[in-house]
Amino acid sequence: MADAKVIPFDDDRSRAGASPRPSRRRGSGSSRRKGESAVVREVQPLPGRARPQDDVRVTREQQPPQQPQDQPGDRSSSSASSHGGAVGGLERRVAGGLSFLRRRLTGDYEVDDFGYDAELTDQVLMSLVRPLYEKYFRVEVKGIENIPTDGGALIVANHSGTLPLDGVMMQVAVHDNHPAGRHLRLLAADLVFMLPVVNELARKAGHTLACAEDAERLLERGELVGVMPEGFKGIGKPFSERYKLQRFGRGGFVSTALRQGAPIIPCSIVGAEEIYPMIGNAKTLARVLGFPYFPITPTFPWLGPLGALPLPTKWTIQFGEPIRTDGYPPEAAEDPMLMFNLTDQVREQIQHTLYKLLVQRRSVFF
Repeated sequence: MADAKVIPFDDDRSRAGASPRPSRRRGSGSSRRKGESAVVREVQPLPGRARPQDDVRVTREQQPPQQPQDQPGDRSSSSASSHGGAVGGLERRVAGGLSFLRRRLTGDYEVDDFGYDAELTDQVLMSLVRPLYEKYFRVEVKGIENIPTDGGALIVANHSGTLPLDGVMMQVAVHDNHPAGRHLRLLAADLVFMLPVVNELARKAGHTLACAEDAERLLERGELVGVMPEGFKGIGKPFSERYKLQRFGRGGFVSTALRQGAPIIPCSIVGAEEIYPMIGNAKTLARVLGFPYFPITPTFPWLGPLGALPLPTKWTIQFGEPIRTDGYPPEAAEDPMLMFNLTDQVREQIQHTLYKLLVQRRSVFF
């Protein structure tokens, strides 16, 4: 239809019935002048009738494209293709799961000398705690750009919550939000590696003993190391002292960072203090069981196992600007005054950020 023409109406021709109407030709284009564009000729008005004001020449290039109408067959084919894609995705996940299971059964996987199993952490452990991170605590992460893309770094955070869920949530926050998907290697207390099952899971997830030797080895390898200097004093403090930082020990983490020239990244966690409001401590029972404290909360132990369910508070994890240590000489790690000043600087930065986040928070649960 590239050369179709609109035959103009003519009064004399319409009256004269003897003259036959000329037939149309398809594809000839002989009546088009050389160099003439494909234009739909305007319709000539009848005699005595004024030309409409909106009659304009419209080329084929200027005509709006017609939207194709969905046919029933198209909708069925698109739904079939989407269904096929879903089936293909399910098949890939099943194949990946079977391949993972085969490697676990045959021992074809790698574990470093600290016991860290990267594949198990990514495929299983992270998947188990991710619903708690995304749906239950609804963790909001800020300042992730302050964590370097590569190289060793030391993340120092506040510790709270009666049970150490804050460390696990921080580990997921780094892995899921950092552009490089980095893994956080947490330094844990001796008690973690004395408990059955927990010991093995902690090793597989990349945790290691909180000592200067292990921390330096990890930093030397370029790993991202996490430490919570408050220890049991922070996680086991009463609810009345929430968000008040305890003493940061003797500043051993600063000495470790100075020896390796690794930056120190302060981290402030809001929301963990309220998951188990600790209103009491059964010290006698804690000594019998060998625990640093035995918490009493409004729901535990009164509701039994149900009382161990944490409250669904809204969390915020903010990573502050790094504090550089590579500009100090090697002997700076033995300077007690420098260690004290850097420790106090990190602590004050975390405390100030905690207060700022608490002011911005609308509610404990929302």
